[in-house]
Amino acid sequence: MAEASPRHEFVRLLEPVVRDAARLARQLEGQVVNEPKRGETDAVKQALTEADTRVQELLLEALAAHFPEVSLAAEEDTPRVASFPASSASQVVIDPIDGTLNSYLEGRGPYALMMGLVVGGRYEAAFVALPREGLLYAAARGEGAFGARAGSPLRRIEAADRGDRILVTHGTPAAAHRWLSEQGIEVIPCCGGAAAIAPLVVGCRAGLRWSPGSGLGVSVRGRIGALIAAEAGARVRSESGAFPTDATTPSATLRVTARADDDELLARALEEAGFSP
Repeated sequence: MAEASPRHEFVRLLEPVVRDAARLARQLEGQVVNEPKRGETDAVKQALTEADTRVQELLLEALAAHFPEVSLAAEEDTPRVASFPASSASQVVIDPIDGTLNSYLEGRGPYALMMGLVVGGRYEAAFVALPREGLLYAAARGEGAFGARAGSPLRRIEAADRGDRILVTHGTPAAAHRWLSEQGIEVIPCCGGAAAIAPLVVGCRAGLRWSPGSGLGVSVRGRIGALIAAEAGARVRSESGAFPTDATTPSATLRVTARADDDELLARALEEAGFSP
C-alpha cells in the first residue's frame, strides 16, 4: 500500500482540531473586545482579540503533536510559536481569525479561520472555515476539494454558481461595489479567506479580493483559500492571468468564479474602480 502524502496527512490529522477551533471562535463571538497590537498603524492590522490568540493556540497544540518539524507563518505571536523551528522544508501558515475588525467584531460579512501547508514555495494543503456559517473547506493538491457543514463529514465539492451574491473584501473601492450593484448583484463584504472560496458557499457565485499597493499584494495568508478553490475547479485569476500557484509571486487582486462570464464581470468592476494591471 502506498504511503499517504504529507499533504493528505495534513488534512486528515488536522481536520478535527480545525473544527474545534472554528467552534471556539464562534462561541467567543460577542464576548471579546479589541486589544490592538502594538507596532501597527493600520486599524485592521492592529485588531486583536482573545479569540485570535485562543484559536491559534488550539491549532498550534495539535500541530505540535502531529507536525513538530514545520516552521510557522502565524498571524499572532502566541506562546507556542516559539516551540517551532525558525525555518524548515515545510511551513504552516495560520490566520486564526481572518477579518478580526470588520467581520468578527463588527459583524460585517463572513470571517474565516485559515491554515495551510507550504512546501517548496507553494501551497500543498489548506483549510478554510467560516465559523458563523458553520462551513468547513479543505483540499490537498491533486486530490480535489472537500466541504462540510458543522457536524457533517467532509465530502467532495465542486465550484458552482450557488446564488446571486458576490463576496467582496473589505477595502474594495466603493465604485466597484456600486457597479456590481447596478448589474443587479447583491454585494456582500467579507474577509479575504471567504472571498477566496466564494463559489463553494451556498448563496454565492463569485469572490473578489482587492489588495493593491507595494509588496506581495494578496498576502501569503490570503492565498490559502485559492488552493481549495482551484482544486474545486473554480477559475482563480489575477490581474495578469492565472493566479500564482506559488506563495510569493505578487498579485494585487484575486478573482474566484465558477463561470467565465462572472470572471469578466469582476474584471470589469475593477476597471470601473480605476484599477489597471
